[in-house]
Amino acid sequence: MWFIHVHQLGHGTAVAHIWIYYLPVATVVCVMDYTYIILKFLIGGGAIVGVTLLAEQVNPKYGGILVAAPIITSLAILFTWSEAGQATTRQLVIGAFWFAIPTLLFLLVLYLLLARYPLIPSFGGAFGIWLAAVLVTNWLLAVG
Repeated sequence: MWFIHVHQLGHGTAVAHIWIYYLPVATVVCVMDYTYIILKFLIGGGAIVGVTLLAEQVNPKYGGILVAAPIITSLAILFTWSEAGQATTRQLVIGAFWFAIPTLLFLLVLYLLLARYPLIPSFGGAFGIWLAAVLVTNWLLAVG
C-alpha cells in the first residue's frame, strides 16, 4: 500500500518535505489490529471506571446494576461475531449462559464472606468456590 506524507517546514512557509513510501499490506493490517485491540481495552476499562464511579459517587446499588448488566458480555459477543462469525458467537453465548452459574455462586459466597472476613480472604474463598463450580460445570457439559 502506497502512502504520501507531506510535512510543512515552519508555520506559513511554502517549503515542505514530501515522503512517498510503500508498506506491505500485512504491516498496515498489523497496525490496524493493534488499534482494534487497544480500542477493546479502552472500552472494557471505561466500563470498569464507570462502575467504580457510580458505586463511589452515586450509590453502590447503581454500580451493582451496571456490574450485573451484560455490557462486557455484549461487547465480547459483538467483537467475537465481527471477528469469528455466527457459529463461534453462538457457542460463546451458550458458554456464557452455563458459566454464569459459577459467577452467581462467586457473588453469593463473596457477599457472605465479606460479612465475616476482610476483602482479600473473602476474594480467595469466593474464587475457590468459583473455580470448583467452573470445573463441575465444565465436566457436566462434557458428559452431557
